[in-house]
Amino acid sequence: MLNLIKGLLLDTNNLNKDGIRIHKEPDISEMRKSCQLAAETLDMIGDYVEPGVTTERLNTLCHEFMIDNGSIPATLGYRGFPKSCCISLNHVVCHGIPGAKRLKENDILNIDVTCILGGWFGDSSRMYVAGKATKKASRLIEVTHESLMRGISAVKPGNTFGDIGAAIQQFVEGKKMSVVRDFCGHGVGRSFHSAPNVLHFGHKNTGAVLEQGMFFTIEPMVNLGRPETKILSDNWTAVTKDKSLSAQFEHTVAVTAEGVEILTLSPDEKFFPNIAT
Repeated sequence: MLNLIKGLLLDTNNLNKDGIRIHKEPDISEMRKSCQLAAETLDMIGDYVEPGVTTERLNTLCHEFMIDNGSIPATLGYRGFPKSCCISLNHVVCHGIPGAKRLKENDILNIDVTCILGGWFGDSSRMYVAGKATKKASRLIEVTHESLMRGISAVKPGNTFGDIGAAIQQFVEGKKMSVVRDFCGHGVGRSFHSAPNVLHFGHKNTGAVLEQGMFFTIEPMVNLGRPETKILSDNWTAVTKDKSLSAQFEHTVAVTAEGVEILTLSPDEKFFPNIAT
């Protein structure tokens, strides 16, 4: 995830008229491997999310798991980011830096990992709860997850990126919550971030047309309050301006001839957290 990006690539091979890379059939099998490792990393870390654990400890566990499985944590050193994953807690929208902070009962957090495996970037994030979630937090998490799935349901050749954003925005705002505008999904593959910007709001039948062979992330950030964010003094951590809770889920997807393949599905079906109150 990143602020709205330019999507510049090192070469122009296999780019469509909108500057979006169209991948070939052999690419998807390689991309699946990095994406599945990202999903396995997030499956693994869930067992350690509990009150009292530090976010630094969670980062170390993710780092070691990715390294032990032959991958490189993409965020470590990326534009100066100091850790191997992003951990965004409560009113942190995204890009939270792991550290000494200990989780408390009812905390909600997003953990975002990207694995580089064989030169391919697999990117995913999901929500976790320390202990039990409050009713407000549970509802936020449920709406955010459903908004992601509705966005994914709009992915098929011939649809537009505006269709994705419209599906997410309409659902979220219908639940009296807000979609963050300051950050977006992105193209991914042999580079961490590339064209297109995948907005989580917009209008149907607008934007670039989806084509078979596109790889990109969909990663809506949803706030209980207003959508505005601000960046803290570390130049990374984005928080809600009104200090309302924020949640996010992210999948990497591929556009197929039939529709869409979610590349970062949880092997153990743990993508959605236990949020029993």
